Amino acid sequence: MINPLKFAHMKPDDYCQERAANSGSSFYYSFLFLPPEKRQAITALYAFCREVDDCVDECSDPALARQKLDWWRTEVERVFHGKPQHPVGTALADSLGHFALDEAHFHAIIDGMLMDTTQHRYASFDELSLYCYRVAGVVGLLAAEIFGYQDPHTLDYAKHLGTAFQLTNIIRDVHEDARRDRIYLPQEDLQRFGLNDQDIIDARVSDAMQQMLTYQIQRAQDFYRLAFAALPEADRHSQRSGIIMAAIYQRLLKQISKQPLMVFRQRASLSPLRKLWIAWSTHRGENRRQRQSARHA
Repeated sequence: MINPLKFAHMKPDDYCQERAANSGSSFYYSFLFLPPEKRQAITALYAFCREVDDCVDECSDPALARQKLDWWRTEVERVFHGKPQHPVGTALADSLGHFALDEAHFHAIIDGMLMDTTQHRYASFDELSLYCYRVAGVVGLLAAEIFGYQDPHTLDYAKHLGTAFQLTNIIRDVHEDARRDRIYLPQEDLQRFGLNDQDIIDARVSDAMQQMLTYQIQRAQDFYRLAFAALPEADRHSQRSGIIMAAIYQRLLKQISKQPLMVFRQRASLSPLRKLWIAWSTHRGENRRQRQSARHA
């Protein structure tokens, strides 16, 4: 069980910042250009996602993982209705005074993590879509609230972008997940290309496997297109952190698309310097776009 006293010596924001910085995630680089209030809130949200994800990924006993997730469900209730015990919970509670975060969304994220304790296969993309929505689409909705928006269509953008991120992760981590007996690639897709679970587990490279992975990459690219087609121009500047995340993730997906079968040999990644460069250049490009738009208004 989680022991909050273990973290008593750390300030909540420092703990969340350390969680984000040490993760090596692409998301960290998109937070760098936010004003302090928004950066604190999104970092706390990211730290929450890391904590509940680790309950499953770092625990080989599903029953114990569910107990830990139950603790976090109670902690979410304390964030919104009581006094949180964990530094991440405390940081999230602090952000509630500035942003209208929905408690149900945090429970939905936990519901997604619970799926990992009971479901290791997905028959169809429709089934996988529910998982993607809970573990990533809902995070996109919370992030959109923190970043700020005027047009409700921005929420469609946020959901689609979250799904695009999760599909990219599934492609990148297909080999690592298979070693944990988790295959997120829909069974219907494997069958379409004449493949089965054992082909994934044994990393059997073939033309059919390459075609199947290319199909998955195309689906992820389609969700990036859906996301940006739904993003209103009026909210583009406020949502620029999501745009930075997308630029990094799309670059990673492009790298994988050049040699899809490499995901079975090594984990595709971008260097920290590369991520920082993409983040900075995307941020600068979005600022330039905003100035040009203002001149033509």
